[in-house]
Formats: sequence, structure tokens, C-alpha cells
Amino acid sequence: MKPALALSYGFPDVAMAKLASHPDASGRITSRDVYALEHLDLDLDDFGALLISMHLDQRFLAGRAAQIESFLRQGGSVIANGHIAYPFLPGMTGVHPLENYGLRDLAVKRLVDHPIWAGVSENDLTFRRGVAGFYGRAWHHPPDGATVVHALGEPDRPLDFIYPVGKGRVLFHGGNDLWQYGAADSTGRILPQLLRWMFFGERAE
Repeated sequence: MKPALALSYGFPDVAMAKLASHPDASGRITSRDVYALEHLDLDLDDFGALLISMHLDQRFLAGRAAQIESFLRQGGSVIANGHIAYPFLPGMTGVHPLENYGLRDLAVKRLVDHPIWAGVSENDLTFRRGVAGFYGRAWHHPPDGATVVHALGEPDRPLDFIYPVGKGRVLFHGGNDLWQYGAADSTGRILPQLLRWMFFGERAE
């Protein structure tokens, strides 16, 4: 199984370290500084997935959009998080922050089942320590052909979606990095199930 490449940003990333040290990762995650990307050959012979944190320099990533798209079209997977200010993924446009929102607008709604979120409660995604909005408080237009897994409020505002690019796929989460979730509640299932989906395909039991 090919390793994943995690792009770092010059500061300690405790959540990524937790992901990389998980038994299901088994040394399969390699870290490189984001600014090394322009000198790095994103070759499918070396990496099967690219992990993009919400904290990365999107302006720089936008300058590497063609490189990222080429990786996808060859069959790579990109897992990206955050609010898009400088589009760097094929078909993606900028973020739409919620305006004048209330609690009902922050409610996370599952539109389709997916193995990454199998057994994860919508309520646990909506609330963290009794406060709503940590999982998502903005939305993005999904590209054509995307499968929207989670949306916010009414009407359904896309939050998590997956879409194909050539032979590859993008998993996009419009909020805090997915690998930071690991609480004692049902969100603790996300991290191991994300790893299984990333390295072993669609199944994450």
C-alpha cells in the first residue's frame, strides 16, 4: 500500500501526529513542508494520497493547482479541509460563510451514508461540549458529479463531499481538519475509518 503525503506548515500539528501514529497508519504517512511541493514529484509510484490541512498556505497551493490536478487525474486521492479562499482543487470555488445564523443553521445533516462516518452521530458532529459549529459553519459549492455526505441546516448547504477527478478522487471537508476528531463520543470513529477508506478503499467497518 502506497503511503500518504501530509503537507506540514512549520508548526507542530498534534492532530496529524496522532493520525500518523495510529495503528492503522503503520508508518504509511510521510510529512513534507508545503513549500517543498514545487520541488517534489507527486508521483503515484511514491504516494497514493495527499493530506491538506486547513492551516496551509492556500495562495501557494493555488499556484500548484496544476500539479495537484495531475496527481488526481493519475489516480491519487486528495483529502482537503478548511475554507477555500484561493481555489486550488479542480472544480472548487470560494467559501460561503453562514450569515445571521442560528442553531438550526449549524445542524449537521447526513444526506448519504459513507464508511468514513459510519456510526458517527449527527448530533455529535453538530455539538462539541454543548456548543454548535465546531464541525462546520460555512459551505462550498460542490463540483459536478460530487456526492454530498453532510450539509448544514436548511436548505442543505454542502459541508462534506467527495468527487472524482480523472482516475482519482477528492474528499473535501469544509471545516476543521478531519483528523482532529477523536473524542470519547462517536466522532472517535472518524480517524480510524478515514485511514481505512484512504488506504484500503471504500470499506471502513
